Amino acid sequence: MRVGAPLGWLLTLSVPCPMLARFAVRASRGGALLPACSAALRPAAAPIHRHAHCIHASVAASEVEVMAAESAELKSDFLRTLKWRGFIQQATDMAGLDQLLAEKTVVAYLGFDATASSLHVGSLLQIMLLRHFQKCGHKPLVLVGGGTTKVGDPSGKDASRQLLTEEVIEQNIAGISQVFSRFLTFGDGPSDAVIVNNDDWLSPLEYLSFLRDYGRHFTINRMLSFESVKQRLERESPLSFLEFNYMILQAYDFLELHRREGAVLQFGGSDQWGNIINGVELARRVDGASLFGLTAPLLTTADGKKMGKTASGAVWLNKDLLTPFEYWQFWRNTADADVGRFLRIFTELPQEQIEELETRSGAAINEAKVVLANEATSMLHGEDCLAQIQQTAKSLFGGDGGSAATDALPRVQLSAADVAAGVPLVDLFVQLELGKSKSEIRRLVTGGGAKLNDVKVEDAALVVTADTFGSTGSEIKLSAGKKKHGIVQLVD
Repeated sequence: MRVGAPLGWLLTLSVPCPMLARFAVRASRGGALLPACSAALRPAAAPIHRHAHCIHASVAASEVEVMAAESAELKSDFLRTLKWRGFIQQATDMAGLDQLLAEKTVVAYLGFDATASSLHVGSLLQIMLLRHFQKCGHKPLVLVGGGTTKVGDPSGKDASRQLLTEEVIEQNIAGISQVFSRFLTFGDGPSDAVIVNNDDWLSPLEYLSFLRDYGRHFTINRMLSFESVKQRLERESPLSFLEFNYMILQAYDFLELHRREGAVLQFGGSDQWGNIINGVELARRVDGASLFGLTAPLLTTADGKKMGKTASGAVWLNKDLLTPFEYWQFWRNTADADVGRFLRIFTELPQEQIEELETRSGAAINEAKVVLANEATSMLHGEDCLAQIQQTAKSLFGGDGGSAATDALPRVQLSAADVAAGVPLVDLFVQLELGKSKSEIRRLVTGGGAKLNDVKVEDAALVVTADTFGSTGSEIKLSAGKKKHGIVQLVD
């Protein structure tokens, strides 16, 4: 039996949360569920026992290490950069990692599961971390989770992820891989980035051999203490045995990449801390290797919302899902309280310039927002798009009557036959993704937020015909509120 598609039967062994809760009670009373080895984090007050025959780690100890590092003089350019820019949440053996980074070229990896055809801006902090790592002379590995995507990471989820076919996973890997070359240099050099796929080693595994060789290092007792599991238990949401295996597979990834590529450091978001610790400790027990982990904070905006999401949906990185202008506009609309933090994390501007921009207030802070939008957009989509974006922004918001080009806006095309038959206006709003549904657009019209060529739309039943374009016009502009716009183009 192999890990991967044949593991699909495990999904049927979904363990009801009350049952897992009873297991947790039993574990707390000392009941042994598996051989006495630990795969997760001890409570915050517990020490790290490196000599024990179980996988242990302490969140509290690592937090102390990070606080100590904040007051200590870091040796490596990389950690100094991360510290100032706000990338560090937790790290294992900060002093040892700093020494290693200062002495030699280090290989590190960061994983991205292929759950969608594009990454969104919430993943950008992690990509920027890899970029800084490479610019400091180290070698980044980009791990695409062709294998772990078949299982699904339960972290931060109330319900099981939808199982994807291998064909969809491959398509998603192709989609998310487009972005990495914008931020990293790939090749055969000592610090050139490499993309690896964990399906290469996870799918060929023999399941029973894998359980015997590696499963004995993990206990249900400790796995139940993970936040991703505890949250499901507390909310009485089902957690399948398939998902329960995810943390073991991610730990094995670290071991395998150490063996194959010489990786000694794993990056991740703070929600991956326990999984990273598992990999560090598994490699120590199995191969006697000394590995490291470092996590970055999970970003939220000043109003407490998760980074990467807006009222209209995800802020995608692939331009076929979100135009460069819409991406630029996302950054331009940053809340005042977030500008300085985002300049540090999402741009490479020098410290002195960022610190000057952070002093801006009142109307002057809008200049800092434009700098942020320009820098973030040019890094992803290239500098060539900025002139068109700025011209479009001036047309929409600069008070010049809309005479400038609108090429950067999302658009749909209608033929002469289309307009002869008539196209409902609400359909065009939806096609331009100015709203998620026709009912939402109708509510927008009722509320006075829908405009056609900057004129308020009064009738949600309006049909676009040739007369709507006028005798010489070939375009009309649709607007949803003040910040979302699109173009309907009449073509021959």
